[in-house]
Amino acid sequence: MTEIEPILEELLAGTGASRVTLRQDMPGDYAFPVTHEALAPGVPSLREERSVDLRTQPVVLELRQGRQVVQDDCRRAFDDPAYQRMLETYGGLAAQIVTPVFRAGKLAAIVSLHQLGSPRRWTAEEIAAATRAAANVGSLL
Repeated sequence: MTEIEPILEELLAGTGASRVTLRQDMPGDYAFPVTHEALAPGVPSLREERSVDLRTQPVVLELRQGRQVVQDDCRRAFDDPAYQRMLETYGGLAAQIVTPVFRAGKLAAIVSLHQLGSPRRWTAEEIAAATRAAANVGSLL
């Protein structure tokens, strides 16, 4: 799946964000591990992070309903304590666009665009770019 990396890199470069991840529904004990990512210089990887249980995270619950999640200020999005801990675990996640990829009616993958440090207002073009990237990734899975 080396075709996936250029899609993630293009989304990262086009938005100037901090990180783009692809999480896939894989067999095993950990739901939706990071299988691919693109990182801005100095941004930590999430590939080995396994402390956050995504099955109970409010964003994943929204994704399962078929909704893309756009958050300009993550800290204000949900009061859930586990969600707030996740923001710190993910390196000070401040804003994100999270897009579902469905196969056969099931959430198969998640494309996440992260901004670390400070909130930011996502533009309509950036939201559309995240949607296109998820569709392109989905066609390769």
